[in-house]
Amino acid sequence: MKSKYYIGIDLGTSAVKLLLVDGDGKVVRTESREYPLIFPHPGWSEQNPCEWWNGVKSGLSALINGIDASLIEGIGCGGQMHGLVVLDENDNVIRPAILWNDGRTYAEVDYLNGEIGKEKLSALTANIAFAGFTAPKILWVKKNEPENFARIAKIMLPKDYINYLLTGVHCCDYSDASGMLTLDVEHKCWSAEMLEICGVTEEQMPALYESSDVVGEILPKVAAELGLPNGIKVVGGAGDNAAAAVGTGIVGEGGCNISLGTSGTVFISSEKFGVDPNNALHAFAHADGGYHLMGCMLSAASCNKWLCEDILGTSDYAGEQKDITDADLGNNRVYFLPYLMGERSPINDTNARGTFTGMTMDTTRKDMVLAVLEGVAFAIRDSVEVAKSLGIKIDRSKICGGGAKSPLWRKIMANVLNIPLDIPQTEEGPGYGGAMLAMVGCGKYPTVIDAAAALTAVSATVEPDPEIAARYETKYHIFKKIYPTMKNLFSDMKEETK
Repeated sequence: MKSKYYIGIDLGTSAVKLLLVDGDGKVVRTESREYPLIFPHPGWSEQNPCEWWNGVKSGLSALINGIDASLIEGIGCGGQMHGLVVLDENDNVIRPAILWNDGRTYAEVDYLNGEIGKEKLSALTANIAFAGFTAPKILWVKKNEPENFARIAKIMLPKDYINYLLTGVHCCDYSDASGMLTLDVEHKCWSAEMLEICGVTEEQMPALYESSDVVGEILPKVAAELGLPNGIKVVGGAGDNAAAAVGTGIVGEGGCNISLGTSGTVFISSEKFGVDPNNALHAFAHADGGYHLMGCMLSAASCNKWLCEDILGTSDYAGEQKDITDADLGNNRVYFLPYLMGERSPINDTNARGTFTGMTMDTTRKDMVLAVLEGVAFAIRDSVEVAKSLGIKIDRSKICGGGAKSPLWRKIMANVLNIPLDIPQTEEGPGYGGAMLAMVGCGKYPTVIDAAAALTAVSATVEPDPEIAARYETKYHIFKKIYPTMKNLFSDMKEETK
């Protein structure tokens, strides 16, 4: 019998990546399509949802070229979280999507956390307001674009808009919905009180599903357009970090995954619901049916991309890192705050900005490259330290994402955190997790945990070096002092630009 195929879609910030995976979990083929970001004002970040759909359609057509499409059984999508997609009564997009890394909603965040109150928000949703979350964006549109707000018939997230176009179903999974600040995460339902605060109704929200639930089948007209057979099942999918965690086997109790993508995350899975009482870490539903805590920094691998491409004028990332030796690690006198888009976990400050500190006349290009890599690692450690303060034991972690393809960056991360980092055998991020969720939805595996046990493995481990880790321990405690010293200045700088 011929093996069935499953398609995983990773709807990222800069591109969509599509995977064709066989029933044994082997990635048969991949395709990716880039699309532009729009920055209408400093700190704002938008995209046209039509660009996502065009990328998905083009990528799907190429993905199945020469493949027996009748063997494709299911599709699962992982995607960028928090983005506000608003549709009118005819399901047309009303305005460009406001993305996860958009910082315009500082006033709405202040209103939610201050006037509504962090304690109430946490009781209703298990989280407080962050600028990237969806609820502040809804309030921003309500205040600043009342004519658009009045037209809203459906509120969706990015990957759910793709699922809608595939199936005609307005749907959302619990992991992605957790980042909207409108979901009662513990009880997995929309919070009526939060919807009222935002001025919207439950009828305007998508239906909720577990990540491996089948939400519908591909529409006949879409199947015909793309050369796909009718009857392909589409599952709920997951937010990108939950999907990536599934794809790296971080399911069930106590697993940890660190992702160095455009953003950076620390993802800790749990079978039970739990909340960080300080709300520095997000408390979300997981794609395995359980829950997770997550720290998210807004700029991770994107910091290195910015430095290399926009400042140094090169895309040869490996070339910029080749002269950095073990002797350099932990001995750099230059520090970098990686807050190019403000920051979420754990400081929750839209005013924060990127800075180089400690430069002298003998500072080199190499020093600055190393400082960026180290600054991201230190910021990831900030979230790990919060988790440790809650009594969570993190003895080791998986590591994935585009930044994790750098052996140097992996070594820096292992030594800054002083734990072993396991490299997944298949490192295809949210797309692979999406394909695994499709397998569960189609009945190949009974649960997401079973799929992870069968399909995920470790290819190698990066161990920390005691001497380098000791040097980084000293450097981290200096790094921790930089943001508190700069915090008020960042606020003053924000006021100056108004």
